[in-house]
Amino acid sequence: MDDFAARARAATVALRDLFPETPLQRNAHLSTRYGAEIWLKREDLTPVRSYKLRGAVTAMRHALADGSAQPLFVCASAGNHAQGVAFACQHFGVRGAIFMPVTTPQQKIDKTRTFGGDFVEIFLTGDYFDQTLESARAFCAKKDARFLAPFDDPQVIEGQASVAVEILEQLGAAPDVVVLPVGGGGLAAGVTGYLGSAAPKTEFRFVEPAGGASFSAALKAGEPVTLKRVNSFVDGAAVARIGELTFGRLRRTDPSNVLLAPEDRICITMLEMLNVEGIVLEPAGALSVDVLPQIAEEIRGRTVVCVTSGGNFDFERLPEVKERAQRFAGLKKYFILRMPQRPGALREFLTMLGPEDDIARFEYLKKSARNFGSVLIGIETRHAENFTRLTGTLDEAGFSYRDITDDEALAEFMI
Repeated sequence: MDDFAARARAATVALRDLFPETPLQRNAHLSTRYGAEIWLKREDLTPVRSYKLRGAVTAMRHALADGSAQPLFVCASAGNHAQGVAFACQHFGVRGAIFMPVTTPQQKIDKTRTFGGDFVEIFLTGDYFDQTLESARAFCAKKDARFLAPFDDPQVIEGQASVAVEILEQLGAAPDVVVLPVGGGGLAAGVTGYLGSAAPKTEFRFVEPAGGASFSAALKAGEPVTLKRVNSFVDGAAVARIGELTFGRLRRTDPSNVLLAPEDRICITMLEMLNVEGIVLEPAGALSVDVLPQIAEEIRGRTVVCVTSGGNFDFERLPEVKERAQRFAGLKKYFILRMPQRPGALREFLTMLGPEDDIARFEYLKKSARNFGSVLIGIETRHAENFTRLTGTLDEAGFSYRDITDDEALAEFMI
């Protein structure tokens, strides 16, 4: 591991040709809330707004140095890795072929093209990432090019370890706890690998999105397994299978130190960091901050570093983030209400709403020859307990209704 630490330090030095170290900032708001010294390692402030640049540049630098690689690099990615590879291609002046799913948002395609300029060619192929990856690997074999994996590569892991090198240099001492997001495992493997020898007393907490807990599944099985279903909302960390190499470095992790973050709760954290701190985080970038309430008692009075891994957030998604946050906090609910088909029924219902209740959605299907009509209604309120009063009033008045807020199938179809 000492050899790994030396390579990580060398990778850190080499990265200074591209960008300065990312800030390590004490966050007064979080420190006061949790009675701890909370520091944010701002990986959302690299040139591509993600730590992925570190691994891509390091792997490319090694490939070019040993002379064995072809001058064409290939990757498959719908986000941060693609942008990191594109940036590296332009920096080194080498050609790159970047494969992205057809469904990739135009904003991400445009940013990747901006970072790579004339050095990269973008191929849109496949509706799903697995199809995109298959096309990229086939192209790579045909062209005898160098495939740059997003996380399961020893030199990528080495590059991500530079995050830990900077943390120790900037803090001037070993932190008590480092909180790391986990997707494919490259960042976690690199940071734990370096600090394991340079700061052996530092503890780690790992965070996965609840809908993509491939690390937890691997620890339970004793080996990487492929999840049957993945919630893609936390797109920077929603990985169906943790890497073989990365898991090999993380397999001794105590499962109790791996925490799951519900996707909708992450939205609350994203909005809080934006509104209170002015920090723009993508869902994966907010993971390390999101779990602080779960470890509040463990970190009190200690020095904690949370790695905010990325800030590539498309503000067109802000309404969705707000919607998810309100629903998780119990401040917004959706009901299917059976409304009597008689004059005054709607007015009667409206009188049941409290002063803090607001109708956010209303769809009324009046059908002839029916005594009742179905209404889809969305209600926002300032305090979650207001819904207890509202539903109690509806029950007393004999209104028939169904709360579909947490009914995934109905909510997805109707909302």
